[in-house]
Amino acid sequence: MPHPQPFLERLKQGVVLADGAMGTTLHQGGAPLDACFDALNLSAPSRVQAVHRAFVEAGAELIETNTFGANRFKLADHNRAAEVTAINHAGVMLARAAIGNKPIYVAGSVGPLGVRLAPYGRVSTEQAFEAFYEQIAALIVGGADLIILETFTDLAEIAEAVRAARAANPNIPVIASMTFTRDGTTVYGDPPREVANALAATGADVIGVNCSGGPSQLTRIAQVMRAVEPDLPILVMPNAGFPETVNGRVMYPATPDYFGDYAVILRGMGVNLIGGCCGTTPDHIRAMRAALDAPNRTPHIVLAPVEPNGVSTANAHESPTRLAQKLAVGKFFTTVEMAPPRSFNAQKVLAAAQMLQSAGVDCIDVSDSPMARMRMSPWAVCHLIQDRLGMETILHFPTRGRNILRVQGDLLAAHALNVRNIFVVMGDPTSIGDYPEANDKYDIVPSGLIKLIKQNLNSGQDQAGNSIGQPTSFAVGCALNLCPQDIDAEIKTLRKKIEAGADFALTQSVYEPHKVAQFLKRYEELHGALTLPILVGVLPLYGARHAAFLHNEVPGINIPEPIMARINAAGDVAPSVGVQIAAELLRDLRGMVQGAYIIPPFGKYEMAAEIVEAMAQPA
Repeated sequence: MPHPQPFLERLKQGVVLADGAMGTTLHQGGAPLDACFDALNLSAPSRVQAVHRAFVEAGAELIETNTFGANRFKLADHNRAAEVTAINHAGVMLARAAIGNKPIYVAGSVGPLGVRLAPYGRVSTEQAFEAFYEQIAALIVGGADLIILETFTDLAEIAEAVRAARAANPNIPVIASMTFTRDGTTVYGDPPREVANALAATGADVIGVNCSGGPSQLTRIAQVMRAVEPDLPILVMPNAGFPETVNGRVMYPATPDYFGDYAVILRGMGVNLIGGCCGTTPDHIRAMRAALDAPNRTPHIVLAPVEPNGVSTANAHESPTRLAQKLAVGKFFTTVEMAPPRSFNAQKVLAAAQMLQSAGVDCIDVSDSPMARMRMSPWAVCHLIQDRLGMETILHFPTRGRNILRVQGDLLAAHALNVRNIFVVMGDPTSIGDYPEANDKYDIVPSGLIKLIKQNLNSGQDQAGNSIGQPTSFAVGCALNLCPQDIDAEIKTLRKKIEAGADFALTQSVYEPHKVAQFLKRYEELHGALTLPILVGVLPLYGARHAAFLHNEVPGINIPEPIMARINAAGDVAPSVGVQIAAELLRDLRGMVQGAYIIPPFGKYEMAAEIVEAMAQPA
């Protein structure tokens, strides 16, 4: 029977705790991921009912029907389009049977259709309306207390779903909830502020956010939505963090206790309906129930404030890059420079990156037209490495040859590909490369570009002060010479880069650790201890000729006589000796720097792998 108290009246009295992930719990119980979970309402009702009971016993005050994908389009993929009404009716009946006489609300769950609406697809808005009406009407006739529209990505689609719900029953409460990408926007680029306004305009009774990432991300989004629409009830149902695949199984990292903390936080900021999405189990809901019921529960998490216009004052819509995270906790970080290929085939680069990953390298940094020679765009290489290998990259970004329009457009393109570690450099002059007559002009110097990224783009504006929709979240590196002829002049340049907002530095190749110590000591004398993380450049020597060239013809590189003597005496095993020397240098430097920036000579990436493996061995 329906709940004795109207749902919207109950929301005014305090936070309501909903259930967790039906799909996750069914899968843990043995349902294959490619199964039609909604059809289990007919083929395995006891399994569905058992999930409902588990969430009821955990303390949920609202449970959702197992009908998220029970619309004609999704069911057609399983040859069940004719069973829309039967599956949705059964979904409500199973939920009702599970709660018995308890005063628990049954929410009819409605997800997106699984097809794109025009103009991005071939399904018209009227076709979408009809499909939603068919499902929602079945849920209402079955006895649902309310309708929850969840995990939508398209504002136009959810508007049709709300319209269908109102047509089916003008008085039934309707919740409209969207999901967001890791960038903090919908897949169509709508930021939380615009989403909140649009959802309110549909006439939904409750608006909110679900799925997406973990509680931290959704809490920030909900803060914005609450600031934009302070009079509407808000729903928040996060995933249990971002999923990871471990031995073929999808795992979610967020613990029940962590969810308990966030339940208290969400209640404190005025969220009205709290629950869980993908990865959340009855244990998560049980922890949230206990936290909400505890009289003195104090969470150990501090929220970033939100400005009155609904924009977070902290640029935290995305978690820091793995590079930034590891440097922040003092973990020694290793990156290897790779050059893009001269053709459009990147298979050799990917194979080498995979080899380096297996050796323990943390990151690949990709150079941009080294020695001013034509190569594939480094953005593409970075994207391929990240996409194929799941390995983070650093994009070399020269200012030379780009005007201010292209600089900003290229950076936005990189961010769209999730390339968020940027190494800002001047770049090699075109006069030394394949196209000496090519444009060599630039509108901005490296320190100026660092400032533009950190103070403009990362704050949501271009250089002219125009909004870019939402802030970027770049971590920005600068170039540094630790062994300069004029230390004070180099320190002065470094200070400009630090003041502009540099997050880390990649250095020129070092062969004299004592000079690094001298540089750091002089910096401390002038400005206090240097806190900028340094990834020290290490270029392993390949042979006597290579060493002589570096020593005599590359500005800023000086190879001490003992090292030169060792490499000269090595003969045919010079590359192995070069690896040994590099590993020794890194051991000597480890207490002074935060990481290694290995530059393999002549594309000999196996030498970088050997250095990393040698570093892992006892001295």
